Amino acid sequence: MTDGILLPGAEGIDEMVDGARALRPHWRALIGAIAGLGEGGLAERARRLDAAFEDEGIAAMLPGAAPGLENAAWRCDPVPLPIPAREFAALETGLAQRASLMEAVLGDLYGRQSLLADGILPPALVFANPGFLRLPPRPPGAGRFLDFYAADLIRGPDGAWVVLADRCNVAGGIAYARENRRLVARVMPEAGRGMQVRQLRPFFDHWQDALQRMARAVASARAAGRSSPGIALLTPGTASPHWFEHMFLSRELSCALVEAGDLTVREGAVFLKTLKGLQPVDLLLRGLDGRMIDPLELDPASLLGAPGLLDAARGGAVRISNDPGAAAVEAPALAAWLPALALRLLDERLLVASVPTMWLGTARARAMLAEAPERWLIRPATDGRPASVALAGLEAPARAALLARIAAQGGEYAASAALAPSLAPCAGPDGLQAKPVVLRLFLIHDGVSWRAMEGGFARVVEPGAALAGALPRRGIAKDVWVLSEERADIIGPAGLAMAPMPIRRTSGELPSRVADNLFWLGRYVERLEGAARLVHATLARMGRDQPLPREEMELRILAACLAKAGLVPAEMRAGAGSQTALAEALLAGLREGGAIATLFGEVARLVELVRDRLTGDMYATITHALRHAHADAARARRSTDQMAHAMASILRFAASVAGVAAENMVRGGGWLFLDLGRRIERAQAVLAAVAFALDQPAPRIEAGLRLLLELCDSAITYRSRYLTVLQPAPVLDLVLADEGNPRAAAFQLEAIWHLLNSVGDGDEAAEGAGLPASVAALLAELGVLVRQVIDAPDQAAAAAALPAALRGLDDGLGALSDRITRRYFALLPLARAVGVEVEAGEAAEAEPGLARGAAA
Repeated sequence: MTDGILLPGAEGIDEMVDGARALRPHWRALIGAIAGLGEGGLAERARRLDAAFEDEGIAAMLPGAAPGLENAAWRCDPVPLPIPAREFAALETGLAQRASLMEAVLGDLYGRQSLLADGILPPALVFANPGFLRLPPRPPGAGRFLDFYAADLIRGPDGAWVVLADRCNVAGGIAYARENRRLVARVMPEAGRGMQVRQLRPFFDHWQDALQRMARAVASARAAGRSSPGIALLTPGTASPHWFEHMFLSRELSCALVEAGDLTVREGAVFLKTLKGLQPVDLLLRGLDGRMIDPLELDPASLLGAPGLLDAARGGAVRISNDPGAAAVEAPALAAWLPALALRLLDERLLVASVPTMWLGTARARAMLAEAPERWLIRPATDGRPASVALAGLEAPARAALLARIAAQGGEYAASAALAPSLAPCAGPDGLQAKPVVLRLFLIHDGVSWRAMEGGFARVVEPGAALAGALPRRGIAKDVWVLSEERADIIGPAGLAMAPMPIRRTSGELPSRVADNLFWLGRYVERLEGAARLVHATLARMGRDQPLPREEMELRILAACLAKAGLVPAEMRAGAGSQTALAEALLAGLREGGAIATLFGEVARLVELVRDRLTGDMYATITHALRHAHADAARARRSTDQMAHAMASILRFAASVAGVAAENMVRGGGWLFLDLGRRIERAQAVLAAVAFALDQPAPRIEAGLRLLLELCDSAITYRSRYLTVLQPAPVLDLVLADEGNPRAAAFQLEAIWHLLNSVGDGDEAAEGAGLPASVAALLAELGVLVRQVIDAPDQAAAAAALPAALRGLDDGLGALSDRITRRYFALLPLARAVGVEVEAGEAAEAEPGLARGAAA
């Protein structure tokens, strides 16, 4: 155990200057560039950097963010933290040694346990450790425990870097490090001029190469001849504070981003559930706590893991990286034994020391703590997740209570020296300010040796923030520059020998969960747009003390449409109530918990759920328009004067989504289901609006026809075809049966038919094979209804008789949505009744309470 204690000074040493208070050589060019920005220049760059983080969705959360994530925001300081090449090389060597040591310790704890048998480690440090998993022994050749390692470091008062914590379970920050580099280079390009800064890209290339090699080894053992191995990153989902990182890494490492529900274990192997069936997964990159990965063997309450994963891993059918039991070596108290463990397991001295640490399970350690408690930070002995507690910062009663608990149960606590981190210059309102920083570096094992990312994630320690513990959900980060020596070469990974892959243009590789989310994103965007059109049309007819009879009729129709859409109370369906009451009901929809505010939240939630399927430009375009529309709606919550402007913003947002989808998405599974959702929602909205507009006495039907042309954005087309004459048959042909009108019901049904044929991919045996035929039947029925009006001697009377049939078509589309959900999203088998196979659509009709999709 380490006995020496480094006493902290009033503050840490300054990163910029040496002992003689002279500027260190590697800071000179950077400080010169900052000085060249002029007065206020650095603060302006900081503001631009904050705006860039918000625009690209790195720092700003969308309306309707998951609870707990509304403050999950990181900012980047524009002043980087440079590290000389020689200093970084020493850190890389030392951390590679620590990673090897952690691998050796894990191998012993989950193997022979000689460290326990020989009394090197106390059993309380292992068996009371929540990260130590009691599992059957690993089979021979199961692979490494650690493929990824990170360490938190601070520079001590003597100028040497020391490790604050080893991260072997999951370690956040690597995606932020990459984005910090990209955006700082864009906002402050002059800072890097004249400095040779090493690039981060080679690290991700090596990592991807290593993952491919591991996955290929598993795949070759499972099934010879497969063209490419299956690699997936398992994430807890958008509710995780690490969601952005998981989405980023899945792109950088070219692997699928999956949640537990996307996986299934069949006959000892792991598969990804896609629209076209089960796809094998050979390597699972773990993005969640190992204790939550398999509810069958570990935490039965976990909803984040997939049952049977650990059994599949033991059988060699899948490789999990890092091993789920890797958190065992993150115990804070273990740092006290690392020097001795390095000598025993590696026959080497520890090159990068830990912060001086004591396990408080001995009387001697507790006595040292009692002599100078203000010099120590207290942490749980076996759990590295909770934040450290500085005894010096506690009030006397709280300090006495904690010391009493330590005296009674000392083995549950560890104490580490309260060293003050070094100070680095940060942008402030009046120039540079010195603030303490913690450095996190990342390493991967490339199959031969450990390799560090030539950069890192530096976290500014704000007043009151914990020095150690899990990465906070928000804060200020700094880009870390590793400087190159003159004429240094950049070496990337060697190319992998791969057999030519067959060309594929299928749409069925999409995970069912993603298809479900895209489908409902399309529906909710269209629903939000439809709400905006209805509200906009209603506002245009309000405000007169004595409205015209035609306007009164249109308001009654609109009130019915608004009530059907859930935008006003149901009692207003018949047009009951004053204009004042209607206006108040519309304003209530914009407030928190209101119908339109809820639609904003659902759209934002679904955008975040499919973020890994959107390019950076697509995501930025959609979220910028969404935030703008949401802000306009928030400003209009108390005034109908501003409500029309807010509705126009919503319409522009919907147009942005449609344009991005049309021009940026490959016509594959993602676009198919996004568009499918939009078409079904729009078709139902058009049918409902037409039914309400025609549900009037025949002599008064003209007002409804005029309103239909406005709601379906077809007034200009109608005038160009028929001038100013308004008749039922031409109007209904345009808004119902015209397959060339993108707002017509027939256009939507035609598009749905083509989309279902595309996604079905000709599989006649599939349960969904009958879906296109059902759409064709609806389209034919719609044509018959319009033809009846065209051929009728009294078109108004014939049109007034259509509402019941139109509502039947609306119900048919609802049943179609249920069947799509059953076939592609829920992945349910054919419904059966008393041994008789029942078509999925019949099952949906027999069960009216069946939820229409996961987002319904």
